[in-house]
Amino acid sequence: MKLEIFQIDAFTDTLFGGNPAAVCPLENWLDDSLLLQIAKENNLAETAFYVAKSDNKYELRWFTPEIEMDLCGHATLAAAFVLVNEKGMGGEEIIFETKSGALAVRFQNGEFILNFPARPPEQSTLPAAIKAGLNIQPKEVWKSRDYILLYDTQDDILALRPDMSIMNSINVDPGGISVTAPGATEDVDFVSRFFTPQAAIFEDPVTGSAHCSLTPFWSERLGKTKLNAMQLSERRGKLQCIFLGDRVELMGSAVKYLQGTITI
Repeated sequence: MKLEIFQIDAFTDTLFGGNPAAVCPLENWLDDSLLLQIAKENNLAETAFYVAKSDNKYELRWFTPEIEMDLCGHATLAAAFVLVNEKGMGGEEIIFETKSGALAVRFQNGEFILNFPARPPEQSTLPAAIKAGLNIQPKEVWKSRDYILLYDTQDDILALRPDMSIMNSINVDPGGISVTAPGATEDVDFVSRFFTPQAAIFEDPVTGSAHCSLTPFWSERLGKTKLNAMQLSERRGKLQCIFLGDRVELMGSAVKYLQGTITI
């Protein structure tokens, strides 16, 4: 059996930037164990698999090297990029049917606009292992699916050096950990980094799904619904975020790195 595979750098307009995701178009769904093996072999934060249902409608699933995810932003953008740029999909909108419901993606002026569910966080407290693993403590702690740790400055975010061995010792799944602060320049409203204890990729380069919580969080604090975000990983990534109440829109670009064939 041969399968197509693409590797796309998402939330960037520069090769080797943003967040790399693999995309595998399928004619029919394969066994879940095989999908997980492929994702593990790819060894990227996420591999997206899609199956066409009808015109511009697709079933979409995301796998890390360990588990199937309920929502992934950069791999959704990557799948849309493949459909538009490699598969010649026409029309103005793609509908992906996913574990998080129907997700619409529009392509306008060279950029993709992802419409995702908003996940506003609530104030919380940190598990002891996460707190002990941080060299700088946050001023506030919030949580939705993931933790949001608020810091004073962008320099704090850059100076964070989480201790993986301590954080990985936590005995429950904490989800991911967004660390965030106001941007240091006028063109960036907020910055972030994203860590995933117990995962093969400890620091995610650019995390679309985290911005489902970061967008309402910063929208309320800054009193604006349109925000520019930057994720300060080594690869860096840029997103434009719009808070729509129960939904958020995330806008970004992507570039193709690799196209090939999987032989099984």
